[in-house]
Amino acid sequence: MKKKVFAVFLLAVIVSVIAAGCSKGKETANPAKENTTAKKTGKEEGVINLSIWAEAANNDLLNKMIDSFKEKYKGEAEFEITLVESADSATRDKLLGDIHNGADVFAFADDQLSAMAAGGALEPVSNADEVKAANLEEAVAAATIHDVLYAYPMTADNGYFLYYNKEYFSDQDVQTLDGILAAAEKAKKKFSMEWDSGWYLYAFFGNTGLEFGVNDDGVTNYCTWNSKKGSIKGVDIAKALLDISSSPAFVSTPDGDVVDGIQKGKIIAAVSGVWNEVEIKKVWGQNYGAVKLPTYTVAGKQVQMSSFTGYKMMGVNYYSEHKEWAMKLADWLTNEQNQLLRLQERSQGPSNLVAAQSEAMNQVPALQAVIDQAQYGNLQRVGNNFWTPCSTFGNIMAAGNPDKVALQKLMDNLVEGITASTVQ
Repeated sequence: MKKKVFAVFLLAVIVSVIAAGCSKGKETANPAKENTTAKKTGKEEGVINLSIWAEAANNDLLNKMIDSFKEKYKGEAEFEITLVESADSATRDKLLGDIHNGADVFAFADDQLSAMAAGGALEPVSNADEVKAANLEEAVAAATIHDVLYAYPMTADNGYFLYYNKEYFSDQDVQTLDGILAAAEKAKKKFSMEWDSGWYLYAFFGNTGLEFGVNDDGVTNYCTWNSKKGSIKGVDIAKALLDISSSPAFVSTPDGDVVDGIQKGKIIAAVSGVWNEVEIKKVWGQNYGAVKLPTYTVAGKQVQMSSFTGYKMMGVNYYSEHKEWAMKLADWLTNEQNQLLRLQERSQGPSNLVAAQSEAMNQVPALQAVIDQAQYGNLQRVGNNFWTPCSTFGNIMAAGNPDKVALQKLMDNLVEGITASTVQ
C-alpha cells in the first residue's frame, strides 16, 4: 500500500549487496558444505530455522499454514518457523536497511519490488513456470522484472473502495460524495478518508485528465496536477477538496485508526481496503456495506474517484541460510489451498486462478467492491518524491488551508515536490 522510499540509502545498499553476494556465491558452491547425512537418510540434518515477517492480524491464519507445511514435509526435515510482527508496508525499508538480518520469507506490495530486486535482496522464484501458470496474468506481471519472476503472487486485492453503514445511507447516497457527506451530517457522524497519504489522495486526480506517472528512470515523476488548462484545472481540484473538508462530517483519519473510529460509533463511512473488512463487518453486522468509490463534484461536474490498484506477494531473502526451504515455504504459503484459506478467513482476494473463481468470492462485498473499482484505477508506479509532497498538501487541504495560501501556489508547490530530481 503507499510507502515512502528511503532511496537515499539505496546506492550504498546495492554496493554492499553486490560485494556480499560474491562471497555468498562462493560459499554456496563449496562442495564441502554438502549434507552427506541427508543423502543417506533422506532427512535434512539439524533443525531448519526460518522466519516470516507478517502483520499481527494474519498470525492465526499463518500458524495454520505453517502447521500444514510441517505436515507436508514431515520426515524430510524438522522445522522451527518463527513469525515476526512486521507491517507489509515496511518490508522494503527494513530489508534494505539490514539485508543480512532480514526474515527468510516476507510479504510486500508490488510497488516495493523494484527497489528490493535492484538491491539484490530477492531470490528469483525457482519454479517460475508453475507459479506463472497458476496465477492471474496481471499478478504475475506485477511480480516480474525483465522477465524474471522475483516473488510468489499472493493477493489481487491491494486497492481501496468505500465501506458504509447501511443504517445511515441509501444505495443512492453512496453514489456521490455529496450524498455521503449530507447523510453523515444529518446523522452527526463522520465520513473518513486519509488525506495524509498520496495513495488515497490520488483518488481525486486519477480521472480528471491531469497526468501523473514515473519516468523511464524509475526514480523521478512527471505530473501536471497544477495545470491551468483543460476542463478541470489544478485549482479546481484544490477547491473541491476544500469544499469537502469544510463539511462537519469529514475527517481525515489514518487508515490504521479507521476501525477504532467505527468501533466507537463515530465513523459510519470510510475509504479503506480489504484488510479492514473482517473487523468492520464485526461492528456493523447486517448493516455492513462495501461499494466502489463515489463520484465527487469538481469544476461543476461529477467525476468518478480513481484509485491505485495493486497486488501483494511473498518474497524470499537472497541471503537466507536455508534458501531452498524458504522457497518451498513461500510457495506453500501462496498456493491455491492457502489462498482459499486467506479468502475464507481474512477476506483477502486471491491471485490464484482457481481460487479467484471460487464461490466464496461472491460472499465478500469488499472483494466485489475491489473488482468494481478496479476499472477506475491504475497500477501504483511512483518515483521517490511522490509521498512527502502529497502528505504536506493533503494535510493543508484537510485543515482548510489555514494560512490562506493561493491555491495555484499550493498546486505549484505540490507538483514541484513530486517532480523534483533529488530526494526530498
